[in-house]
Amino acid sequence: DLAKPENPIHEVGRVNEISRHFEDFLLIRLNAAEAYECSIPVNATGRSQRSGYPDLRLVHTASERVFYIDPKVYKLGSETSSFRSLYFEPKLETNKLGLTRRDYEGAVSTLCAGCGHDSISAAIIESCFKLNIEAYKVAKLSGIGCSSKAPAYFLEQSHGFNSVHGRMPSVATGANCANRDLMYLGVSGDGDSASIGLGQFVHAIRRQVDMVYFVENNGTYGLTKGQFSATNDLESKNKYGEDNLFKPIDLATMAIQLGATYVARSFSGDRDQLIPLIMGAMQHKGFALLDIISPCVTFNNHDSSTKSYDYIRDHNEAVGKTDFVPLGEEISTSYKEGSSTEISLHDGSKLALEKTDANFDPRDAGKALNFIREREKEGKVLTGLLYINDLAKDLNETLNVTQTPLSQLQQDVLCPGSEILDEINQSLS
Repeated sequence: DLAKPENPIHEVGRVNEISRHFEDFLLIRLNAAEAYECSIPVNATGRSQRSGYPDLRLVHTASERVFYIDPKVYKLGSETSSFRSLYFEPKLETNKLGLTRRDYEGAVSTLCAGCGHDSISAAIIESCFKLNIEAYKVAKLSGIGCSSKAPAYFLEQSHGFNSVHGRMPSVATGANCANRDLMYLGVSGDGDSASIGLGQFVHAIRRQVDMVYFVENNGTYGLTKGQFSATNDLESKNKYGEDNLFKPIDLATMAIQLGATYVARSFSGDRDQLIPLIMGAMQHKGFALLDIISPCVTFNNHDSSTKSYDYIRDHNEAVGKTDFVPLGEEISTSYKEGSSTEISLHDGSKLALEKTDANFDPRDAGKALNFIREREKEGKVLTGLLYINDLAKDLNETLNVTQTPLSQLQQDVLCPGSEILDEINQSLS
């Protein structure tokens, strides 16, 4: 076929253009064969990756095996051609939706190498994959800061809104009232939530906005070169040896006091603990806070920092091991008698908590607060599920909002008619 004069490959002179025509020709011929499906790979944004490597993606329809080829023509008009490289793609695990973990990814991260925020993004991807969540049913919201860049790195097919500094909670509140059918993931940082956005954070909890609120907590302002944030511990020093003069704000204890119905703290380096906590928060109805210590490798990972990888590993004390049990599955983890508690979530799934202290009860806000404070006096950072109330109402229930999302209501439902409006006006006179 390549040697035939009518082949368009003979109409071009440059090697790159020759190879491109060869790829197009091969794409057509391979798709004509019943045994294969051939396509051009796409990059993370869904755009055709014609200038990259490899050039063609080939699927064997019977076995569903995928491999990539990079075809090249080395001599114009010659039957001599080459598949310069050939490699196979391992068959990826799929969930109940037929999606792989790659389908839940986003753009390539531009954060510093080793940043804890990327580990959190990976845990969110894994949680959504395991829960069989459809990305178009998710809305990601953020403010300003290193943490607020993170939503770009997962669920690229979801909805998204990047608000101004500290104002993400109010945007989430409005969006949640307008469309209660979406799952809302708010991603913030210790500066965005504990300083300029503290008032918004407080009222989102008070109103019980149905959302998962991630605080990627590194105790520093990474975008502005390492100043202390409001969550940095009193005894901690910055990268330049300066002392922090003020006591920290503990967002987890504050959230419990304000009435948050799901409060957990974790460490970005503890994937086994973090993923079940995220899955539980996603299935919880009401305001769910995940305060995740996420070390800043550039400005707050030194020996004198209490938010460094080494410090948290040495001082981390988990309240217990948390397992997420999907709806319809049995709890397979075995616990010692009397040392575990089972918590039902609103969709019927369960959180199984193995308790390391018999006095700890995640349903008792007072005991949870005392337990956190006792461990704090010992220099420990308490992690795990700290508090849960699975019976509280969320914002939409409190406001008695219609089950049909407000964004989907039609004009004839929204407008009651002139007679009803006249009656309302007369009642106000």
